[in-house]
Amino acid sequence: MKTLRDNGLFLVFFALFLLSLAGQAAAGVALFNEQQTAAGLEKVSIWQYLATSSFAVDVAENWQSEFLQFLLLIVASVWFVQKGSPESKKVGRRGLETDKDQLLGQHATAASPSWARAGGWRTLVYSNSLALVMGTIFLLSWLAQSIAGFSAFAEQQLANLQDPGTWGEYVLSPEFWARTLQNWQSEFLAVASMVILAVYLRQRGSPESKPVGAAHTETDVEG
Repeated sequence: MKTLRDNGLFLVFFALFLLSLAGQAAAGVALFNEQQTAAGLEKVSIWQYLATSSFAVDVAENWQSEFLQFLLLIVASVWFVQKGSPESKKVGRRGLETDKDQLLGQHATAASPSWARAGGWRTLVYSNSLALVMGTIFLLSWLAQSIAGFSAFAEQQLANLQDPGTWGEYVLSPEFWARTLQNWQSEFLAVASMVILAVYLRQRGSPESKPVGAAHTETDVEG
C-alpha cells in the first residue's frame, strides 16, 4: 500500500492513459469499419485495426506534440521567467545556476544521485538528462508519425489511382504539416495559459499552484 500511495500520481495518470488509449482504439475501429462498409470493403477486427497506419499516425502525432510541449517548457524555463507564476523560477535565477545551487560535485549531498557527484561527462549528461530523454521520445514519435502518416496517405492515394510520391515529399507536404501544427498550436496555448493563469488563480493543495494567500507577484513559491 505504501508503494501505491507514494506513486499514486503516476499510477493514476498511467491508468488514465491506458483507458483512454483503449477507448481510442474502440472508437477508432468503429469509425474505420464504418468507412470500410461505405467503401464496400470488409470490416477488420480491433487487433487488425491496431496494426493499421491509421491508428499509428493518430497515436504518434499526439505523443510527439505532448513531448515537444514538455521539452520546450523544460528548456525554456531555464532561461525565461514569468514573474508571479509557480511554473517559473524567480526572476533573478535565470540560467543554469551555480554548482552550489544545483548540488553538483563537492556540493552534492549524501542522497544526491552518483552522477551528480561524479563530475565530467557523466554529470554533464545527467544535468541534461530530462531534456535529452524528452527530446529523444519527441523525435522518435515524430518519425513514427511521419512514417505512419505517409503509409496512410499512400494507401489513400493508391485507392484513388494517384501517385503517392515519396516519404520525403510527404514530410514537406501540407498534409503532414497541417496534422503536425494543429497539435503544436494547442500545446503551446495550453502551456502559455497555465503559466499566466497561475499568476492570478489558485488551486488549494496543488503543487502546480501557489498557496491561496500568496501575492500575485510571488514567483517560485512552494505550496
